[in-house]
Amino acid sequence: MTYDLIILGGGPAGYNAAERAAHGGMQVLLLEERTLGGVCLNEGCIPTKTLLNSAKIYESALHGADYGVTVSGATIDHEKVVDRKDKVVKTLVSGVGAKMRGAKVTVKNGFGCITGKGPEGMRIRCGEEEYLAKKLLVCTGSEAAVPPIEGLREAVAAGFAMTNREILDMRTVPEKLCVIGGGVIGLEMASYFSTLGTQVTVVEMLDKIAGPTDKDISAILQKNLEKKGIRFLLEARVTSVCADKKTVTCEAGGAPTSIDCDGVLVSTGRRPRTTGIGLEKAGVLLDRGAIVCDERGRTSVPGIWAAGDVNGRSMLAHTAYREGEVAVSDMLGILDRVDYLAVPAVIYTKPEVGTVGDTIESAAKRGVSAAEHTISLRYSGRYVAEVEGGDGIVKIVVDDAHKTVIGIHMIGSYASEIIYGAAAMVATRQRVCDVQKLVFPHPTVCEVIREGMFMID
Repeated sequence: MTYDLIILGGGPAGYNAAERAAHGGMQVLLLEERTLGGVCLNEGCIPTKTLLNSAKIYESALHGADYGVTVSGATIDHEKVVDRKDKVVKTLVSGVGAKMRGAKVTVKNGFGCITGKGPEGMRIRCGEEEYLAKKLLVCTGSEAAVPPIEGLREAVAAGFAMTNREILDMRTVPEKLCVIGGGVIGLEMASYFSTLGTQVTVVEMLDKIAGPTDKDISAILQKNLEKKGIRFLLEARVTSVCADKKTVTCEAGGAPTSIDCDGVLVSTGRRPRTTGIGLEKAGVLLDRGAIVCDERGRTSVPGIWAAGDVNGRSMLAHTAYREGEVAVSDMLGILDRVDYLAVPAVIYTKPEVGTVGDTIESAAKRGVSAAEHTISLRYSGRYVAEVEGGDGIVKIVVDDAHKTVIGIHMIGSYASEIIYGAAAMVATRQRVCDVQKLVFPHPTVCEVIREGMFMID
């Protein structure tokens, strides 16, 4: 059967693009090997936030004395937290399925593979069936990277080491957990299990946690997580993992260090899923395993687009949504593009981190002359009222030439809900004087951004 558009992968990029294309009048087939919703919904964004929400409720119960609230005998049942996580995921997966039915998107469960190219489009096989795609959108996502560390693959096979997929289904709380990688996934899981009483050690190769996050915000986050009892080994390289001895060995400061633990979380990044789907048959250009595409999702082959983690550009669910939309717009002849500078990122620890746009360092790398301006969240009455002894900040990055906002970075309560407004400022390249004229609600934490604008010359 021939379809106007076949989409490989039913994650955020795939299912959102399918709905948009169907509403645009295209006959769409969506092929998903596992479960609709992809990594984000099933083993990433949503499950982790469900766990972290329970941890925050528990933490508030334990540490409410500063706010005049004392709770006796507070406990947390990890198994019930996991059960609730499963219920949340099931509900949202069902919702995605309902959206596809509502949009009249045909969904097939199975692995889609390119088998060839003809004059009318790409031939796609799924199981015993073969389909013809006038247009093809590849949204096969990513998978956890397992680095070539001695003993690590054996530890994964034995269940001693886990990726994000396995740890979210683990029903026992380890006494000691070693997290390899201080990025978003590693920090969020470290925060969760630390709240439950696990002794957590995070091993990170860089000299700071949280990847590309502003260095000062990373430092504040690390200090707060250390207060929870999390131990960090920075500029450290894991050399071996031994499941039998339950140890992780690393080199830190030029000396070998052995970490005893009951489990290991491998959180060293993700890699695009591009093998085995027939891209070589179509002649699609790859770069280090990722599909090369432009800001409209076009690959090196006319008629084939890519969106989401598979292109290796941003690897965030909300970026995937936007990339899928832009790819469909391009197919429909609508001028559109992804503005990667305006893509926000969030770390859902306590305190939360929200960032968008340039840091002062990334601006310099782009050749943009800019200045950064820092303001404490304690300028917000609501923040002071709700956070005892908080050390949250907002950093505003402004280009020197036009005095436009090119980056906003913050750590503190509600950062995840505030950062979208900052993203709108970056996306529209608002000038400092424009933001000064906006009316922010009071009392809120977000109004600190406006206060910060008045401190800029």
